[in-house]
Amino acid sequence: MKRAKYVLMVLSGKGGVGKTTVAVNLASALAHGHRVGLLDADLHGPNVPKMLGLEGTTLRVQNGKIIPAVTPDNLLVVSLEFALPSTDAPVIWRGPLKMKAIQQFVEEVDWGELDLLVADLPPGTGDEPLSIAQLLSPVEGALVVTTPQDVALLDARKAVNFARAVGVQRIGVVENMAGLRCPHCGEEIRLFGEGGAERMAKTMGVEFLGRIPFFPEVVAASDAGKPLDFSKESREAFLALAEKVWAFLEGA
Repeated sequence: MKRAKYVLMVLSGKGGVGKTTVAVNLASALAHGHRVGLLDADLHGPNVPKMLGLEGTTLRVQNGKIIPAVTPDNLLVVSLEFALPSTDAPVIWRGPLKMKAIQQFVEEVDWGELDLLVADLPPGTGDEPLSIAQLLSPVEGALVVTTPQDVALLDARKAVNFARAVGVQRIGVVENMAGLRCPHCGEEIRLFGEGGAERMAKTMGVEFLGRIPFFPEVVAASDAGKPLDFSKESREAFLALAEKVWAFLEGA
């Protein structure tokens, strides 16, 4: 592939922290003003197409290259989901097959000239994150998504150390599901604690990029395939994160 100006790995130590939700909405936000590609490298749980309203899409091949799907936000997307016979079909692969699939996503897709390639990775530090780190080296940035909960932070530390071990140049942390505002009384409910990700980032010497509260409407929009189709408060939270991430990648 033609080398994107920046490559951003979005990863987490454990599942269930909203990593793909952050990746999808972050990439959609950055696609306004930048040419952005989103590589769904979560081969066993490729949920990106559903969150972008692209279920049922079939990718074309032109001049021997795979042509990415394109969202209304002009975000270029490639996912194994586009090649599966049904949304319920499991991917039962060992490491070598996963490595080959990711290599095809990188080398056989016509991404064109990208400002940014966002790789949404599965939880953990296994085949897929390692393949992306090796195939796209040097990787400019890693965004570790976690909740404030101690159990999530325990695994998030492993993700930070993984990014260091594979030579990622800049590592940032975002705290997702940071709190829920009660729709009746307006009180802030700390579902998973408070401030854990920021403390972890400070302790580990990496950049803390902000918090995303728990917005029930984001869940509904993700299920409906409508990224950034939120109220002003939740939309602004993701747009603010997008600005910080771009500045982070540029070394500001």
